[in-house]
Amino acid sequence: MSSDSLRFPDRFLWGAATSACQIEGAWDLDGKGESIWDRFGHTPGRILNADTADIACDHYKRWQQDVDLMVELGLGAYRFSISWPRIMPNGKKPVNSLGLDFYDRLVDKLLASNIQPFPTLYHWDLPQALQETGGWTNRDVVKRFAEYAEVVAQRLSDRVRHWTTLNEPWCIAVLGHATGDHAPGYKDKQTAIVVGHNLLVAHGLACQAIRATACGPDKPQLGIALIFTPTDPASDSPKDQALAEKTWREDLSYFMDPIFRGIYPESLSKIKSHIRTGDLELIATQLDFLGLNYYSRTVLGIKGKVEVVPGSQYTEMGWEVHPVSLRKLLVKFSKDYHLPPIYITENGAAFSDQSSPDGRILDFARLNYLRDHLEQAWLAIQDGVDLRGYFAWSLLDNFEWAHGYSKRFGIVHVDFANQKRTIKESGRWYASVIKQNAVESSRFA
Repeated sequence: MSSDSLRFPDRFLWGAATSACQIEGAWDLDGKGESIWDRFGHTPGRILNADTADIACDHYKRWQQDVDLMVELGLGAYRFSISWPRIMPNGKKPVNSLGLDFYDRLVDKLLASNIQPFPTLYHWDLPQALQETGGWTNRDVVKRFAEYAEVVAQRLSDRVRHWTTLNEPWCIAVLGHATGDHAPGYKDKQTAIVVGHNLLVAHGLACQAIRATACGPDKPQLGIALIFTPTDPASDSPKDQALAEKTWREDLSYFMDPIFRGIYPESLSKIKSHIRTGDLELIATQLDFLGLNYYSRTVLGIKGKVEVVPGSQYTEMGWEVHPVSLRKLLVKFSKDYHLPPIYITENGAAFSDQSSPDGRILDFARLNYLRDHLEQAWLAIQDGVDLRGYFAWSLLDNFEWAHGYSKRFGIVHVDFANQKRTIKESGRWYASVIKQNAVESSRFA
């Protein structure tokens, strides 16, 4: 390790992340019920190239091989999601024991491999049976989520310590119910507001259920994973500055204010009629960590969003590569809110991969993306941010929602024709970071 390496704190946790719908496949195997993404993917015109998650990475059958890859990478933790319809095909009891057995085996192998399991209870795959009762607009579904959390905790909490309730409630509410880009494909802003609130109440109830049920030797560590996209002004003009600050404050406070202050911002005043007695107390239940998902920023002015910033690099998703915003984000909200320890629960990029004659996957753009963001994470720690770990998104190339298989985020390449896995150059580089607990300060050309 060179003298100019950026060394992370001892016991800093290095991991990678996935989600059930994006990698497992086996969409109707061993008693699994239909999810809203199964229905969405099987609806013509919803997914690019008519792709579906029916097989995805076939992880349900190849999970042992995938854990072996994690060992080869040296991961200290693995963030995965549990499929609600695999556990409860209809979203409620009876429980499908075969579904629980799958995650039971996965957790055991992870622990035997010295990899900490970091399960997420909900990463967007609502049982379709519950969607047909109104989905997240129905308060009964909120109660069903708490029951599901209790069932999973009863089975796994003797070995699992860290639990994430929801992944990116903003995406669930807005992309799923306001813009229609994600399942279930609704386009109604008022519905999205109701869904956002109900998700937070479900989060609070799930925290209660896990804490009441947990039977492990250590107190369960509970968190939620939120996505943040900071907004910067398009110019130095006072109007652009004010608009960017207002937009950023509204985006930040949408979920942070109710979770960490027990209030909703004035910009969400329409939600007041949907708040029931005790809701805000539930939402503001004390957390043990906050998961932060970061990919890019937005540049905004009074003339609108800046689609292309001169001199900036963009990923295959059309997202600007802007690592400095990660540090600014971490420092800013650590000062503005009284927060528990933070984990970067997702960070990564979609780029086209190139193969060398000897079969290596040359993805230096992704490697540099990860390196530059880890540098900013290190700087945030020097600024005093209590950052405990980092999860690269994603372990595997996978089903990228409405983009199907056209976008690759993995540090491990997946040939979807034969399911062959190949660790990319970014993955091998990340393995060296983990081994050294440090990032070299030089970039790759």
